[in-house]
Amino acid sequence: MILEALLAVTFAAALLVFAAPDEYAPKLAFGLSLLPIAGSLYLWSAFEAGGNALTGGEIAFNTVVPWLEVAGYQLQWYVGLDGISLPLVILTTFLTTLAIVSAWTPIDERQSQFYGLMLLMEANLIGVFTALDFFLWFVFWEAVLVPMYFLIGIWGGPRRKYAAIKFFVYTNIASLVMFIGFMMLVIGLPVNSFGLPEITQSLAAGELGNFFWLPAETLALVAFAAMFIGFAVKVPVVPVHTWLPDAHVEAPTPVSVMLAGVLLKMGTYALLRFNYTMLPAQAEYFAVPIAIIAVVSVIYGAMLALAQEDLKRIVAYSSVSSMGYVLLGLVAFTEFGLGGATFQMIAHGLISGLMFMAVGVIYNATHTRLVGDMSGLADRMPIAVWILVAGAFAYMGLPLMAGFAGEFFIFVGSFGSTVLPYAPVFTAVAMFGIVIVAGYLLRAMQGTLFGPFNLETDYDLDRAPIHDVAPLVALLAAIIVLGVVPSLFFDMIRDATVPLLELLGGGAP
Repeated sequence: MILEALLAVTFAAALLVFAAPDEYAPKLAFGLSLLPIAGSLYLWSAFEAGGNALTGGEIAFNTVVPWLEVAGYQLQWYVGLDGISLPLVILTTFLTTLAIVSAWTPIDERQSQFYGLMLLMEANLIGVFTALDFFLWFVFWEAVLVPMYFLIGIWGGPRRKYAAIKFFVYTNIASLVMFIGFMMLVIGLPVNSFGLPEITQSLAAGELGNFFWLPAETLALVAFAAMFIGFAVKVPVVPVHTWLPDAHVEAPTPVSVMLAGVLLKMGTYALLRFNYTMLPAQAEYFAVPIAIIAVVSVIYGAMLALAQEDLKRIVAYSSVSSMGYVLLGLVAFTEFGLGGATFQMIAHGLISGLMFMAVGVIYNATHTRLVGDMSGLADRMPIAVWILVAGAFAYMGLPLMAGFAGEFFIFVGSFGSTVLPYAPVFTAVAMFGIVIVAGYLLRAMQGTLFGPFNLETDYDLDRAPIHDVAPLVALLAAIIVLGVVPSLFFDMIRDATVPLLELLGGGAP
């Protein structure tokens, strides 16, 4: 019942913070957020790898309790972990605490509501990564949207309402498309529950039947396409990425940290869990168009970042590029491709969180994010600036940092793919994206951090307070540790992704 306790503690923490006076909310939220971190670290210490939770492997910390019956289907409280979901739970709890601390400077109104929503979002994110019943998973999946909508819409920038509505509409429509595709799949199976392991194993056994006039082969392709479209919006990839820059630019810094660090991983996690685990043969069928989307996202996202003058937009578009690498690893469908894609989810979560947080620290001090409005900040804010430089090099794939490990695994896996035609060509083009990444990040750093000091605003520039710098130090340390010892997560990830290779061509129509 440890997962239930983790969820209950996080939900209870959110309620306590909602009820607290504003002046106590920041410190109370930080203190209570340490409890989910302690819980996730306990899960890590007690975890024993046992394969993939959906393909018949051992499910750690699992609980199955019948809930109710609807139209002949048994809905269950079904939660558990494997080597794919556990690192994402740890990432969620870690980033939430650091994001809460980073909010102490910029958030100065309605604080109890802000921090309560942050903890509520954390609880639902944990639910997304632990739920193994589709109906339960979908409840958590949709519930994440609610606190994010209010966090952007209330505490965001001048165009916050537009950005919040655009975010909600895009992701909600995508969820509907995904839901329809998945339900078509389930109706075609001889199953009586929404348990993800049961559905996956039924598909692997070739038990998918016709859906009204659709034969099984066509049904599987339609379901794969619908789920892919729904999850691709959440990732996001080109061309369904346009909600992301608006959401990032208008969101306050702590919310951008959670959006880039964890919420985008919901999309890639779901792609791995649903599309690439349940329908591997259809993943091979669509390999070339998906690889094209991945490579276009890498290059186009990087080129868009190169054209920006707002530091936050630069980092936002770089997330589109980085998620393209994750998608390339998935479509390769190799040991290092799938494992590297999952590892890159964690690495990008840490690095993007660091970048957004560092940009937020600079904005708190200068009240501007435009490259042309400032220069020479390194002498005035040395610690924050040099951590930002380190984060930029992590984004560029500097060895001994987590980004290098993730991208190296993906490139090795995609280059040797037998599922993807012309895999070396796709890999080589995607690798060129690193050159563009270096271009826009070096340009932005050279323009804002170095050279003679200049600040177009009237604000006095002081060194960042310790509570702004401490989360940056913690994130940078995690990036380096995971880059030096990637096996901390990669071994458990590989244990859960290798069984997926056996599913390819294993009987699914």
